[in-house]
Amino acid sequence: MEQRITLITLGVKNLQRSKDFYQNIFGWHPLESSNERIVFFQLNGLQLALFPQESLADDAGVDAEGKGFRGFSLAYNVRSEKEVDELVARLQEKGVTILKQPEKVFWGGYSSYIADPDENLWEIAYNPFLPLDEKGNVLS
Repeated sequence: MEQRITLITLGVKNLQRSKDFYQNIFGWHPLESSNERIVFFQLNGLQLALFPQESLADDAGVDAEGKGFRGFSLAYNVRSEKEVDELVARLQEKGVTILKQPEKVFWGGYSSYIADPDENLWEIAYNPFLPLDEKGNVLS
């Protein structure tokens, strides 16, 4: 199996509310292939999809009532500590839930955590060991 992720699908409780969050708060643009049942956003090398939680659980054949910490986070890396501070401040001004204010972290970076409307964790981070190219892709 090749090492890659092509699509991350988040099960959301309210599709329109989540679409509004990613579109109006993050400033991302839904793809034309989006419709009233699913929303797609093109990211660097993959897509993020928003799909109703009940429908996603049904598709996977699992119980839709997930509770507590889900055991994962999504990360948005930037090129400096200053960029972390600026982005988190802009998100806070827009009413985003800030779970952890930006701070230096044990692994040598600088990060903050926010939550989307379905309490999915997003780390906003500067990692000095993870250089990014001009498009924000990780350089290997």
